[in-house]
Amino acid sequence: MAKSDSFFIRAKVSTNGLNYAENSIDLGAYVDALGKSVLRIHNISVQYGTPIQSITGPSGANAATAYQLTTQSQSAMVDVTDRSVVSSGRLNVGTAVDSNNTTVSDMIDISPQSFRNGYLVAVEQMYLGVDQLTGDLVSQVSIVLECTVETLSQSAAMALALSQQ
Repeated sequence: MAKSDSFFIRAKVSTNGLNYAENSIDLGAYVDALGKSVLRIHNISVQYGTPIQSITGPSGANAATAYQLTTQSQSAMVDVTDRSVVSSGRLNVGTAVDSNNTTVSDMIDISPQSFRNGYLVAVEQMYLGVDQLTGDLVSQVSIVLECTVETLSQSAAMALALSQQ
């Protein structure tokens, strides 16, 4: 199988602002280890909250929402030294006591677009996890993955074995 044209996989996870939350993403239609079909993720875009949700931090405090996309289920946030991490990032909001000065920053720690060849995935499930600091900053985090399907070559198999899963 040659490389396919790129396509998009979308996922979201709702959060209650208090606990780590995670949803699985089924990749079984794209990944077939026996048939040597694997998924290459080229780009990830992240949306914090719903399209019309206002994002403001609590008065006089800092708030954060963090996401992670992993190849293994997690019970809490993990850092990028965990080999299952494909992408992670966070939204930080700082609000002054008078609520007149708010800062918002969106940071990506690691993501496939940071790498020359994207990120190769050979698992049938991935996991989108979210956690928040200081309450319910957003109600959900959504992602869009730009992907291609390709045949697992010997060199790609070696790269996969050395780097992850």
